[in-house]
Amino acid sequence: VDLDTAKQELEEFIPHVKNMSDSSIRKMAGRDLARFKEFKKQGIAVKFGRFTKKENNQLQRNVDEFLSITGIDSPEKLLFTSRYPEEKETISSLKAKHKFCEKISEGIPRPWRLIYYRARKMFDPNNYKGRYTEEEKLKLKKYHSLHGSNWKKISELMSRSNLSVAMKFSEIKSPINYGPWTREEIQKLKTAVKEVVRRKLEMEDASSLSSQEEPNGDLWVKREKLYQQLPWTEIETKVGSRYWRQCKQKWNTILAKKMSKGQQSERGTKTLENKITLIKRLYEMKVEDVSEVNWEELGDAIGVVPGAILQAQFYRLKVSCVPLWQNKTFSEIIDFIVEHKLPEFEKKL
Repeated sequence: VDLDTAKQELEEFIPHVKNMSDSSIRKMAGRDLARFKEFKKQGIAVKFGRFTKKENNQLQRNVDEFLSITGIDSPEKLLFTSRYPEEKETISSLKAKHKFCEKISEGIPRPWRLIYYRARKMFDPNNYKGRYTEEEKLKLKKYHSLHGSNWKKISELMSRSNLSVAMKFSEIKSPINYGPWTREEIQKLKTAVKEVVRRKLEMEDASSLSSQEEPNGDLWVKREKLYQQLPWTEIETKVGSRYWRQCKQKWNTILAKKMSKGQQSERGTKTLENKITLIKRLYEMKVEDVSEVNWEELGDAIGVVPGAILQAQFYRLKVSCVPLWQNKTFSEIIDFIVEHKLPEFEKKL
């Protein structure tokens, strides 16, 4: 399939495909397009976000079956072949012969790349090594001074996963403030977000940027661009005194207030109405796993609120209302709230 046709056909399944590189589009056309079309025939939509328990189990079966077919003796050798240089040629040959890409993604309606990343996270023994010791933290700083942000190299030296060493370094590279945000920190955060959003817009469509700009230098942008796929580690660096997760949480809080026209958090009747609506919407979805909830669509249905804020509201709801919620499935939590708490909220309203 030529590049333009691939973009056009993939856009039905991946709305943001125009923002992807040509090489990524070609790979996706080869690995995913036929799969996506087959899932469409079955009435199954392509999914993103967290993997469900059912998908994780399917991925486990896919890996087990591939190991059985090829005789490769561990998931680590299959997914981290470069760690075994003496066997690399043999393993690579077996993967090609038995169509590794196709087998690993069977029955999972997601882009192959995301399935592969999930498999690497599930089966990497270096992901489950517990907390970093003080000695490891010192080593991590030392390796970063020698190798920069070459996380692959550092992960090999530390025997930790790429993601683990990158996130841990982000956490320990500078003193982190865990107290209330100061006005100066909030201003730094707003400025940092504004800079990265402006840059994203320039990269996507430089010609339209001037028409979106206001006389005071502000921009009119779609609200999704204000909280989706922002480079939080870069924003963390610009703020300087907060960890990236803190920056993300604080920004979502700021955004929620701005989207409600700067009003203080609603209390009393409105709070109860929102809580009841959230419960009813989640119940109507009839999903088995929290990762199947499209929080952005839910935000549009309930009100102009970022999905991350709704997720936080649901978390507080289940923690405060559902006994032993850690041992219950998502659907069991919703059923419990609907049966035992919803009538109470409606009576109070």
